[in-house]
Amino acid sequence: MNKLDKQYQQLLSDIIEFGVDKKDRTGTGTKSIFGYTIRHNMKDGFPLLTTKKMAFRTMVTELLWFLKGDTNIKYLVDNGCNIWNGDAYKNYEKLLVPGFHGPWYSQEQFIELIKTNDAFARDWGELGPIYGKQWRKWGQFNDYTDQIQNLINDLKTNPDSRRLMVNAWNVGELDQMVLPPCHYGFQCYTKEMTFGERALYWTSSIGKDISYASKLDESDLDEKNVPNRKLSLMWNQRSVDTFLGLPFNIASYGLLLEMIAKEVNMVPEHLIGNLGDVHLYSNHIEQAKEQISREPMKLPSVEISELDLLKGSVDLELKNYLHHSTIKAPLSN
Repeated sequence: MNKLDKQYQQLLSDIIEFGVDKKDRTGTGTKSIFGYTIRHNMKDGFPLLTTKKMAFRTMVTELLWFLKGDTNIKYLVDNGCNIWNGDAYKNYEKLLVPGFHGPWYSQEQFIELIKTNDAFARDWGELGPIYGKQWRKWGQFNDYTDQIQNLINDLKTNPDSRRLMVNAWNVGELDQMVLPPCHYGFQCYTKEMTFGERALYWTSSIGKDISYASKLDESDLDEKNVPNRKLSLMWNQRSVDTFLGLPFNIASYGLLLEMIAKEVNMVPEHLIGNLGDVHLYSNHIEQAKEQISREPMKLPSVEISELDLLKGSVDLELKNYLHHSTIKAPLSN
């Protein structure tokens, strides 16, 4: 059963029914509630909403961009991901000081130059020390901490640690970012699997009936490198664009959980999102009502064949993605 879409639809309904009208940075206006939690068990399927078609490859591109430690939009636009274009262009407009006598480009011209002119992209495509920089190079003056590398090392060597965390909310660098992190940190948690859980996981993965497990013992599972721990991930988010942004956040952290689990040979278990200011923009209300009216479909699955997490490289396939049609809504920057 697809409980994820049901949770999401309930959240949309709660905002519409109980949300308060609030002003916001973009000037659009929102209906907002404070404090919400999304929970998903990864065994129920990959957390990609089915009540509207999701741009899966766009989400993957952004996540890989974070993992590469990149903060320039050139990689994104070169790979067809345009979700940061508006923020980059606003930053460009802000940096053009009064009295500037050079050419003033429209957003469309600006993005075309990012694609075609490496020097222009280098000068104007930077977004400041946002997610990628914080995840991979926390610090300054060449005294950096690679939080992703540290997380992988700790999961392998000290999996019961309560410090399995990555933080993007670097207070000392917030004023240098085009936008302070909305999802500002995540934490991992592991637990040991019983022999029965390991045996069931193995027999299921090779298409065997559970009775096959009676022929196995612990040494057999160890020899086959069957995972002996489950991995969960919880992210925290201060500001939630519920219609456009949250579906991407859920899928992105779901994929990150899958990737980390593969990297450290664990089984993905729970994905949890702790959400702060959860809002619908005023020009998303009717679209949200349309999505609420749709019946969820079975969740898809993701198969990762090749992975280099620390290089931000993955070869994967999204399988059996059934979905309703796209619902378009404007992005507020």
